[in-house]
Amino acid sequence: MDLRIFTEPQQGATYDDLLAVAQESERLGFDAFFRSDHYLSMGGTGLPGPTDAWTSLAGIARETSTIRLGTLMTSATFRHPGVLAVQVAQVDQMSRGRVELGIGAGWFEAEHSAYGIPFPSTRERFDRYAEQLEIVTGLWATPTGETYDFQGEHYQLTDSPALPKPAQAKPPILVGGLGKKRTPALAARHADEFNLPFVDLDTTRDQFARVARACEAIDRDPTDLTWSNALVVCVGADEAEVGRRAAAIGRDVADLRANGLAGTPDEVVDKIGRYAEAGAQRVYLQVLDLADLDHLRLVAAEVLPHV
Repeated sequence: MDLRIFTEPQQGATYDDLLAVAQESERLGFDAFFRSDHYLSMGGTGLPGPTDAWTSLAGIARETSTIRLGTLMTSATFRHPGVLAVQVAQVDQMSRGRVELGIGAGWFEAEHSAYGIPFPSTRERFDRYAEQLEIVTGLWATPTGETYDFQGEHYQLTDSPALPKPAQAKPPILVGGLGKKRTPALAARHADEFNLPFVDLDTTRDQFARVARACEAIDRDPTDLTWSNALVVCVGADEAEVGRRAAAIGRDVADLRANGLAGTPDEVVDKIGRYAEAGAQRVYLQVLDLADLDHLRLVAAEVLPHV
């Protein structure tokens, strides 16, 4: 089981805060450092304000050397697909091939209103999202010296040189979510990894099965995909420490135990094992208190070696 660190900097974090977590995660041996792509906090002031996902990952790429870097999830409403393909390819070059692109349709209407970003209907957002997946992967796959064209309902590209190329032949694409039809179909067609955010074991089994069936419908082997979950983490050496960490992020211990990875290291190892039995191969540990690096150290010492 791979364990990755996942942060929500829109809740209140500077670039330096993110860098400290990324560098400590790398030192401790976690598989990757991921961040959300949001421009507005979801409760609280969000001070000192948001950081742009791909700008911050570019900086972190130059100040780390081994840990993989990516987004859960970049919103397709934020960037034109040609621009996104250039940005991700450049950060992949800056990291020497350590970048992964998690991309979704976008859902948080308030942040769009706050920053003047259009927020179309759910159907149009998914239509745009499908075209973005096609375009970004198509640009990267176009051989150097050839051009790329795309004529869609929402995006049109003509004689694109399809440059720059990422350092990897293709940065892994992550698709996720609970949609019952379009999400599985898009994952089957485009994803290298399918991710489920903050869901229980039964939901995990059901949605993994839908995506597996969508793969089989287009003659893709479901084992080609990596299967993952994202879950909030709150680990303590004892009950008092669990309670202190839960209070620091404004959460109830009982709720965290029920809906996340909370408790002593042994409890968390056991629950990760149950997600593995449901098909998960990777877990993104949502770390909400970015100042608590001792939390990372405890997880690295007492959970990571046992999963």
